[in-house]
Amino acid sequence: MTAAAVLSRVVPASSAGGNAVSLPPLVEPAPELTVDEVRRYSRHLIIPDVAVTGQKRLKNAKVLCVGAGGLGSPALMYLAAAGVGTLGVIDFDTVDESNLQRQVIHGQSDIGRPKAESAAASVREINPYVNVIIHNTSLDNDNVMEIFSQYDLIVDGTDNFATRYMVNDAAVLLGKPYVWGSIYRFDGQASVFWAEHGPCYRCLYPEPPPPGMVPSCAEGGVLGVLCASIGSIQVTEAIKLLTGIGEPLVGGLMVYDALDMTYRKIKVRKDPNCALCGENPTITGLIDYDDFCGAVSDEAAEAAVGSTITVTELNEWLKADKPIELVDVREPAEYEIVKIPGSRLIPKGDILNGSALADLPQDRQLVLYCKSGIRSAEALAAVKAAGFKDAVHVQGGVSAWVRQIDPSLPAY
Repeated sequence: MTAAAVLSRVVPASSAGGNAVSLPPLVEPAPELTVDEVRRYSRHLIIPDVAVTGQKRLKNAKVLCVGAGGLGSPALMYLAAAGVGTLGVIDFDTVDESNLQRQVIHGQSDIGRPKAESAAASVREINPYVNVIIHNTSLDNDNVMEIFSQYDLIVDGTDNFATRYMVNDAAVLLGKPYVWGSIYRFDGQASVFWAEHGPCYRCLYPEPPPPGMVPSCAEGGVLGVLCASIGSIQVTEAIKLLTGIGEPLVGGLMVYDALDMTYRKIKVRKDPNCALCGENPTITGLIDYDDFCGAVSDEAAEAAVGSTITVTELNEWLKADKPIELVDVREPAEYEIVKIPGSRLIPKGDILNGSALADLPQDRQLVLYCKSGIRSAEALAAVKAAGFKDAVHVQGGVSAWVRQIDPSLPAY
């Protein structure tokens, strides 16, 4: 999707015309607050906009957090502290040491533990009055509608485009609002998507970016504290929606730059031609999201056929002194953390734009690798198109090398 296409759907909030309005509370109040709950939530109760009725709404609310990672960690912790009565957490991953730099709901002793279980334990420690529902599973087309139907509001903490589109589509089809957030390096975004009152995620991003175009946090990194900045915005929006106070970010996109310490609020228009929530929708059910987003481009997938080797094969080639040129296509910061011995760094971007092609040797077989095999497949397509027909790439990349060949090296 081009920048112009995105900008056609967004305008500065100051020039958008019209004023945002509060929406009705999403849930009815619970019958009562106990004496212990009154003591716990006293700082909420003395806020006129929240008061006892607002706190009762929070108590009666059911919120699902998709993911217990960078965004899910602060979101779950503050939703629990705020007194949301029922919190669902869905995550199929386990806690890794590299998570602890930003996923503050987990601790050192949780390494190797399912994230959903670790997060639930922290939630119960923060607030024993919260009912925690654990979904220790992968969210997919087979379960998303059934799981989402159990909750009033969805908080999206996912980190891949396929799941983001699935979350959006399921929420629209069920008529539920969801609070979205996204983080990368020093930048974050947040919004509320609710098709009944404004745009959905597809109105802003009708198509996913080309595979490999936008690096994940695992590839590009993220400032740990950025998760708290965006996660707290998400929780603020959730509280506003549940209690019916303030002006929620429905139809608004909050953009945060941590380096410049700036926030920009951008108006997002509902797209009448949206394939999902527009006037004549063409998407009326869940689709194949992996196919829609694509793990790698068609060119990369085609190039990798018959030109993919395992880390075991690479290790045998290196031991046998096979004449190869081992090229790491990651970024310099990643290369400094861990590398396969004997490799040299040529970032993928320099290969794709052609500036590094002249520096590649013609007398040795090219072997490309990255972190997991996605970027190296994209680079492989480019070098094959440039005439390096016998080039190959390494399945699983340096991550597989660390797991299978040399566990003494650091993972990231």
